[in-house]
Amino acid sequence: MNRYLLVLLFARLSLSPAHAQEQRILTSDSVALYVQVKGEGPACLFIHGGPGSGSHWLEKFFGARLEKRFRMIYVDQRGVGRSGSPADGNFSLERGVQDFEEGRQALGIERWLTLGHSFGGIVQAAYAEQHPEAVSGLLMINCTLDMRESFCQSWVPHASHVLGIDAPAECPEEPAELMAAMMERIQQLHAQGLMWRMGFAAPASEAAMQRTYGEIPDWNSDFAAVAFDLPDYWRDMRERTPHIAQPVLFFHGRTDHMVGPAHHAGIAFPRMMKWASDVGHMPFLEAPDDLERAIDTAGAEFGW
Repeated sequence: MNRYLLVLLFARLSLSPAHAQEQRILTSDSVALYVQVKGEGPACLFIHGGPGSGSHWLEKFFGARLEKRFRMIYVDQRGVGRSGSPADGNFSLERGVQDFEEGRQALGIERWLTLGHSFGGIVQAAYAEQHPEAVSGLLMINCTLDMRESFCQSWVPHASHVLGIDAPAECPEEPAELMAAMMERIQQLHAQGLMWRMGFAAPASEAAMQRTYGEIPDWNSDFAAVAFDLPDYWRDMRERTPHIAQPVLFFHGRTDHMVGPAHHAGIAFPRMMKWASDVGHMPFLEAPDDLERAIDTAGAEFGW
């Protein structure tokens, strides 16, 4: 029996849904993924954004509410937080999707819901399309399905507005040029103490979010360092939404300038409940009651 199968067997034998289980699952290419399982109910995989934001903050800010409804599976993706990195540097979208499938098998789960946030929406949609037999529904919270559209139509113009400067007449075509323009504005926003205005209602909320990263020692940032250089993640996944048949809750913020208040308009899942909220990018922290109502309403509609 090979090492990967041994890890799968250990995970199945050690898991008890009623109690928290912190463990490592070894992928078929020998990456140790950090996994925390908490709560009871239908299994629900959290697909974090960032890229590279990890799962700790969601568990801290909103976990108790989720764990009353779901058996939550919090995962730090490869190269993120408490997980390891691949020796061959494979951070492709396809490999990330494979990690989720291997994790599902390791945990002995037949089907699960997925809960994605922000950049995680791209990975979430790809996983649901490639493995429809494994995904019973998608909770998409402040998700982007096309980074270029979010950055060009919302992030850069709003950052320019906050800084009191003119937005570019045209958005750069090449991702590297776009990221360079964004980094220039990020530096200016930080210099003026205005970065919080991109996604939060108050600076205290951004500070609370930032503190969560310091609570994890030896944070792994390998994926964050390369994600924007990989063409996989620049796909326009909005084009694929008509082909994803699972039910979807698409929760979006009217003041979410990280993804874009109007980004939802291009989403066309056949079975979808859209929920607009008066919040920025972090409803888990700044609008938990409304997010909870949205999840319960969608659950009643779709039978989660």
